[in-house]
Amino acid sequence: MNKNELISAVAESSGLTRGDATKAVEGVFDAVTGALKKGDEVRLVGFGTFSVAKRKASTGRNPRTGEPMKIKASSQPKFKAGKGLKDAVN
Repeated sequence: MNKNELISAVAESSGLTRGDATKAVEGVFDAVTGALKKGDEVRLVGFGTFSVAKRKASTGRNPRTGEPMKIKASSQPKFKAGKGLKDAVN
């Protein structure tokens, strides 16, 4: 499912117009992104938790040349599925 299909599914299941569903989905994405940028967690009970993990700087190898290269420290978004989501899938 891509973003447009998600918007269509939200519009159909909620009775919203496609335009309103687009605003709702975009609003959720913006809220989650904004919270993660601030370093907060987003917990959706029964669905899962969005969080940010810090990755330390490390040394890797260029796959083409084999030369060592430095990899900068970074922040990575993470998602951990909740019990309700896991149960629904299994």
